Amino acid sequence: MSFTTFQSQDIVNQTSKINTNAWDNNTNELTNVFTSSLQAKLGSPTSSGAHFIEVHFDATTSSVQYAVAYGHKAGSGSLDFTNAIGSKGLSPTRNIYGQYRQLVFGTETSDFNFTDFTPDDIYVININRSRYKHNLKPGSLNLKLSGSGGILNLTDDSITTTGSSTITNAGRQFNIVSGSSGVRLGANTVQTTNSGSFGFFYPDSGFIILNPAAVDHYISETVPGTSANTANNNHVKILNAIKGGQSFIVDSEEKISSTFYFARARNNEFNYSTNPSFTDSSGNVLINSMIDNPTSYITTVGLYNNEGDLLAVAKLSQPITKDFTKEALIRVKLDY
Repeated sequence: MSFTTFQSQDIVNQTSKINTNAWDNNTNELTNVFTSSLQAKLGSPTSSGAHFIEVHFDATTSSVQYAVAYGHKAGSGSLDFTNAIGSKGLSPTRNIYGQYRQLVFGTETSDFNFTDFTPDDIYVININRSRYKHNLKPGSLNLKLSGSGGILNLTDDSITTTGSSTITNAGRQFNIVSGSSGVRLGANTVQTTNSGSFGFFYPDSGFIILNPAAVDHYISETVPGTSANTANNNHVKILNAIKGGQSFIVDSEEKISSTFYFARARNNEFNYSTNPSFTDSSGNVLINSMIDNPTSYITTVGLYNNEGDLLAVAKLSQPITKDFTKEALIRVKLDY
């Protein structure tokens, strides 16, 4: 068997990005909201539905596309788990707020600040992990919210402010702004209502944090109820705003690393078959016509490590004829 050591110029590394639609059946835009009556059970504070509501692809499948939730720093807007002394405010909304600030800040002592405005509560839209590969694609977010006050088109500002993302424990953080496809509409992200910016997009972790005060200023009907030990079901309000908007677009992004190996067969190489029946025990060619005018056919390229262990095999689509008058250059691609 013949071996040739690859030189540095024979190996090329490349990284490419593949973008696909995040939703089922390669659907680009979700226009409807389907929920499960069993999961979205709101009466009990210990049920999953009191914490979040899952949205399915259609009315007949169980494929979850995303979930919505509402979090409050003090636990308002939902029933307490118990009424025992010392457990006041321990509720689903407090769990949600604590969970997401732990994900973003790595601590439960920091609060979400939306351009110099620090509310006690947040809305969350969490894309199901099975809906995207490495991350969601910045610049692909287009979310329409609708209420009696109007319509709000939201996107991230990754194109308007290229390269200016903030790095958090949850990965990159982009501002949620009014606009489309990563381009901000208007001059800034601060709202004149003194209610701060709209929120943040975390494409590496697959979720969106919205500022309820800023959102409600534009569409109404989404201002959260914040009564203590009361099931205000605020996550239903943001879900209804998404349902009314009838348009939710976001893409999945996958990074594929490739290594190209250029296997070279020069005119004086690989002209004799490596089949054991081609030579005798002394290494002499058994077929006389092949001694001075050999012809071989390259069908396979094997990649070995320095210890001679076979690591990968590349099969050619058709054999390549090889003799002393021909040279071959075979490109082998490994994706990972």
